[in-house]
Amino acid sequence: QVQLVESGGGLVQPGGSLRLSCAASGFTFSSYAMSWVRQAPGKGLEWVSTITTGETISYADFVKGRFTISRDNAKNTLFLQMNSLKSEDTAVYYCKKGSSRGQGTQVTVSS
Repeated sequence: QVQLVESGGGLVQPGGSLRLSCAASGFTFSSYAMSWVRQAPGKGLEWVSTITTGETISYADFVKGRFTISRDNAKNTLFLQMNSLKSEDTAVYYCKKGSSRGQGTQVTVSS
C-alpha cells in the first residue's frame, strides 16, 4: 500500500529556512507526479507545488521564488526547500500522490 512519511518540520523564525522530506513506498515513485499541500489552522487544504515524472514543476503564487520542490527517484524521496519563511506559511505540510497523503509535518513560523 502507498506510504508517505513527511519529516523536517519545526519552529523557525520569520525569514528562516526549512527542508521538508517525504519518504515514499508501496508504489513506483518515479512513475508518478508528486505534490506538496498544506493546511493552516482553521483552513482547508491548499496546494503548494507539484513535480511531474518529467520534472515539470509548478508552484502556487504565494510560494514562487521562495520554495523549491525536487525529487530523488533513486531514494524514493520528495523534497520541499522553503526559504524566506513567513508567519502565514505556518501549517501542516503533506506530500501527496493522487488522493493519498501522509500524516504531515508541522511547520511553525514565529518569532
